[in-house]
Amino acid sequence: MTDIFHEIEEDLRRERLRKLWDRFGGLIIAAIVLVIVGAGGWSGYKYWRHQQAVAASTAFQSAVSLFDAGKFAEAETAFSAVAKDGPTGYRSLALFRGAAAAAARDKAAGVAAFDAIAADASLPALVRELAQLRAALILVDTSSLADVKQRVAAIAAGTGPLRNSAREALALAELKAGDAAAANKTATDITSDSETPPGVRSRAELIRRLTAGAEPAAPESAAPTPAAPGGAATQ
Repeated sequence: MTDIFHEIEEDLRRERLRKLWDRFGGLIIAAIVLVIVGAGGWSGYKYWRHQQAVAASTAFQSAVSLFDAGKFAEAETAFSAVAKDGPTGYRSLALFRGAAAAAARDKAAGVAAFDAIAADASLPALVRELAQLRAALILVDTSSLADVKQRVAAIAAGTGPLRNSAREALALAELKAGDAAAANKTATDITSDSETPPGVRSRAELIRRLTAGAEPAAPESAAPTPAAPGGAATQ
């Protein structure tokens, strides 16, 4: 008798499963297919990203080799291609190396390239400020104090991590322009900052020593007026 009840239960269970399958079987199969396709798609995407990174790395190293060989125009073109087509992580680095290649063949072209980076709103603020600083350092030797100030004055006056490097560029430009007193003051601002990197601090100390005689003189107290003949001294 027990076997009969067991068989009946098994038949009922199979019938319920059959009805469930008839009702939801298509959805179950679709869900399994989606999981398989999704896993395959993610694996394919990761493989594609890896291949893109490998290709960008190879292209970047080729561009570096061109730069090291003194083929600056070719290197600039190669770096530009990496910046345009490579993964995001390579973009800023390739842009800077391309601008450096442009500066190596023509300083004005290098300034223009760094200015273009500084004007690119899609880049982080620190990257753009670094581009302004690089352009200013080129201009220290090739242009006017006003051109240098245009690019780094705001950075030098701020509190960002590049402020003292910007002040250094500004002090060098002031020194080159013959304004020793301004160079001394800017160098003093650098040495007075507790967060100044050691290398920048030592160069600022050198500028201070070179311009020590140009420090603004302290105001003197008024000297008494010589005494008038036959009378007391007037004040």
